[in-house]
Amino acid sequence: MTSPPEALQLRQLPLFPLQTALFPGGWMPLRIFEVRYLDMIKRCHAAGAPFGVVCLSAGSEVRRADPSSADGFAHETFFDAGTLAHIEQLASPQPGLMLIHCRGQQRFHIDARHRLPHGLWVADVTLDAAEPVVPVPEHLASTRDALQRVLANLQEREPEGMNELPLQPPYQWDDSGWVANRWAELLPLPPELKHRLMVLDSPLLRLELISDLLDRMGVER
Repeated sequence: MTSPPEALQLRQLPLFPLQTALFPGGWMPLRIFEVRYLDMIKRCHAAGAPFGVVCLSAGSEVRRADPSSADGFAHETFFDAGTLAHIEQLASPQPGLMLIHCRGQQRFHIDARHRLPHGLWVADVTLDAAEPVVPVPEHLASTRDALQRVLANLQEREPEGMNELPLQPPYQWDDSGWVANRWAELLPLPPELKHRLMVLDSPLLRLELISDLLDRMGVER
């Protein structure tokens, strides 16, 4: 990923490593129950501040004990790029549990990272420039149209579950990056592949690759 000449930097950004990637414009539901995240989410929500979602390259989303390690916990590693997440909905149905929905914002790359004593990762990051809007070209219009049909089918079959899906308004059907991002979130792709798609600088190339993946998977368009 590339950065603008005067790229904005954030220091001590709290990170949430997951076995998936969050894309700009994405809508992600999360269940928060680990102590290391409950306080972080509460503070971010109160301040209207973002946190960073990064994709794990090794390890588990839930912190696990490992007596053989130096700190007593299993090792976890994650890729050096991610996406800012802004909390738009938060509920706490019981003590020790938060249900949130967050929206993906700008991508970033990590300049330095360290783990706090209670297990929370924080990082100094540089934000990437906002992705340009690239109209969907004619030869990829069928990929966009197929996504519109997926949304229509989901709205008809599972209207009560739409809040959990990444296909949320505002819909940007003539934006190659937006269409590619929503497909990448919906498709059952390996986490590493989702991350590789997320960090691509070209929204048109991302949509081209998604189109090829749909062909390989036999998705009708």
